[in-house]
Amino acid sequence: MSREVRVVPQGWQHPKDEDGKFIPLHKGSFAEADADWNEGYAAWQRGEIENYAEGGSKWKPKCDSALDCANYTEWAGARPSPDDYMPIFPEGTVTMLMMYEDTSEGTPISPAFDTPEKLARWLADTGASAFGGMTATYEQWLATCKAGWSVGMVMAGVPRSGTSVGKPRPSTTVSGRFTAKAASR
Repeated sequence: MSREVRVVPQGWQHPKDEDGKFIPLHKGSFAEADADWNEGYAAWQRGEIENYAEGGSKWKPKCDSALDCANYTEWAGARPSPDDYMPIFPEGTVTMLMMYEDTSEGTPISPAFDTPEKLARWLADTGASAFGGMTATYEQWLATCKAGWSVGMVMAGVPRSGTSVGKPRPSTTVSGRFTAKAASR
């Protein structure tokens, strides 16, 4: 599982279900995810799927496994829902840092803190999971907190978080106060 820092307003409470478990929320823009899904659907209708290979066309003819799917939803999953994404917080309101697991869950593993150092200290002191059953030292957590994310996997020699498979990961650096750019991801 990869880890990422998300910036949130003071007092942010990640939503929970009726059993008190965190509801997974993707980071990023619902509008972009919906547009990507719609673009993929249009390509599907033309007999194409996304080409994840380096270089070349964005689209390629459907492969055998795609041809075995009855429809685009079976191939790519359900259309994105705004309920599955973090809210867009008003500019200037994000002053706190939380560590999230983002391989698929998109759920917090820490409370919110106002500095990377305090977040790293809490993560180290509580033995929070850095990957599976492993934890990290304060220094390792601090490096992750300042970078904004940790590697979840490597594909074609490029580190990826779990939610950015097939797409370049934007730089997310946390230092000092937080920028609107960091808050919007």
